[in-house]
Amino acid sequence: MNFGGLGPEHSGAETSRFVVVPVPYDLTSTYQTGARHGPSAILDASANMELYDEELQKETYRSGIYTMEALTIDARGPQHMIRAVNRVTKKIIDAGKISILLGGEHSISFGAVQAAKKKYPDLSVIQFDAHADLRDEYQGSPFSHASVARRIVELCPLVQVGIRSMSAEEAAFYKKSNIRSYSAEDVHGNKNIDKEICKHLKGDIYVTVDLDVLDPSIMPSTGTPEPDGLSWRQLLCILKAVSRRCKVLGVDVVELSPIPGMVAPDFLAAKLIYRIMGYLSE
Repeated sequence: MNFGGLGPEHSGAETSRFVVVPVPYDLTSTYQTGARHGPSAILDASANMELYDEELQKETYRSGIYTMEALTIDARGPQHMIRAVNRVTKKIIDAGKISILLGGEHSISFGAVQAAKKKYPDLSVIQFDAHADLRDEYQGSPFSHASVARRIVELCPLVQVGIRSMSAEEAAFYKKSNIRSYSAEDVHGNKNIDKEICKHLKGDIYVTVDLDVLDPSIMPSTGTPEPDGLSWRQLLCILKAVSRRCKVLGVDVVELSPIPGMVAPDFLAAKLIYRIMGYLSE
């Protein structure tokens, strides 16, 4: 099974611009588990997706999309899985290709950011998320999905979009950090939010998308859904602007926890990934 159900002429390892890496891992997930099934659900949905992009008026898959075998899960702890993601992302970046991670839980993003930061020292990260993910540790682990942004901001500048849930600890951390954070309310109330966000981004960028940034009316299949999220169009508008302004080195889309019998969220995730690839191949 590969992304888009592509034939060999458009899914070869050597000729493809994009490398899809399924990471079926959710060891630190809280509330509702199931993100380990996200990558396979996305791949399955993508095989039933029209490959002509009606917005971009092109067939993005012609840039080449290679799908790796799913990463082997290391259950010793998230730091071990992060190392595995780091290693594979480094190889993709060194080959001059764009990595597309399919989660799995959000903790995996840190490994990809580490790899990109080592190659590109001026890296910045844009995080689309309902949650701040800035706890120093959660349930005894500094590498929990709830701590991923805290680890990222220790490495490089971070811009957050869609935040609408945080702990008192995280609220206090914002006051002493230089994180540029836009709440969901900021997005809803500003038609020029894409331009505002892009003022704080330039050069080399890594994009991480936690699907709970979207409103649960269109994305109920997450472990920790939050009301009043972004719309499909709002998310795409910002992603398109970032893709045009910056050099995006890698992307992950995480936290899809499929609901049996409900395929619309799986399809949304697949189409979102394909649209991002389209923006990056313009």
